[in-house]
Amino acid sequence: MQRFLKLLSILMIIAAPAQALEPREGWVIHATGKSFADLVQAVRDAVSAAPIAIVTQASASDGARMQGHSIPGNRVFGLYRNDYARRMLAASIAAGIEAPIRMYVTEDADGTATLSYKTPSAVFSPYFDEGGDALRGLAEELDAVFEGVARAAVAE
Repeated sequence: MQRFLKLLSILMIIAAPAQALEPREGWVIHATGKSFADLVQAVRDAVSAAPIAIVTQASASDGARMQGHSIPGNRVFGLYRNDYARRMLAASIAAGIEAPIRMYVTEDADGTATLSYKTPSAVFSPYFDEGGDALRGLAEELDAVFEGVARAAVAE
């Protein structure tokens, strides 16, 4: 019975259509006409031209594929830069758990892809009392950087 339930849960995951992300407070969501692979590359290209870097990335769909499963494409990019980290930590050590700040590419059921992210201001807002104007200023600066990366990545 346990094997049956495990198989059933795997089949449900595999058969489930990709669902678009719903709007959430503090998130920016860009539906695109690009394929998942094209949007992933567009994010890489946009970051390479921006004042930020990809410092981490992860993909559950790549991991699932290595185990013989197929799930809708997803990739999380962690974006940051060392000078941003130094400024953040000078304002709030606790805020350091939030770095790098992530961008998320997800594959939609129709074969297109979506780019989404939590704004740096939303990510750092729990630390604003501690980090004061220095952290607020960094968050606003990063909001503009993330907006620029997103606009470049989703441009047709």
